[in-house]
Amino acid sequence: MSIEEQQDDKLRILIIDDDEVFGQVLERALNKRGYEVARVMDDQQALEKTRDFEPDYISLDLKLEGSSGLNLLPQLVEASPQSRIVVLTGYSSIATAVEAIKLGAVNYLCKPADADEILAAFNKQEGNPDTPLAEQPMSVNRLTWEHIQKVLHEQDGNISATARALGMHRRTLQRKLQKRPVKR
Repeated sequence: MSIEEQQDDKLRILIIDDDEVFGQVLERALNKRGYEVARVMDDQQALEKTRDFEPDYISLDLKLEGSSGLNLLPQLVEASPQSRIVVLTGYSSIATAVEAIKLGAVNYLCKPADADEILAAFNKQEGNPDTPLAEQPMSVNRLTWEHIQKVLHEQDGNISATARALGMHRRTLQRKLQKRPVKR
């Protein structure tokens, strides 16, 4: 087999993430594992690269600069229906996880996630019924975060409309959204 044929046999992974450092680290790690990798930082580049690169796998950041990965997800599925898409986020919530799966993602991971975890998520075919249940209910802070995320999603990401729906000042909501969610 020629080198060109070997390169054609490599699985292709597209990384869509606006965190340049994370994207570079992930790209290097996947290249070392033998994958052909392309990386973009915004939704416009993502759609163009998806059509040109024809990836087998797509790693999609949920929170891109100025847009949401959830808005981009259906467009990626349409542009590349054969691609398996994993959504990555540092701002996880139940609402966004459910929506990501409904919109066509095969998995949803919280950052930080390493290359091995991401590769495993691409190939995971079934759920695990033995996943342990939480020992305690969510904290009030976590419930608040989840509720804000749910209302934000219902308002299509509109901060002002979400603030009105929650009965809070827009700037207060923006401050809450800038904080990372509590773990429990």
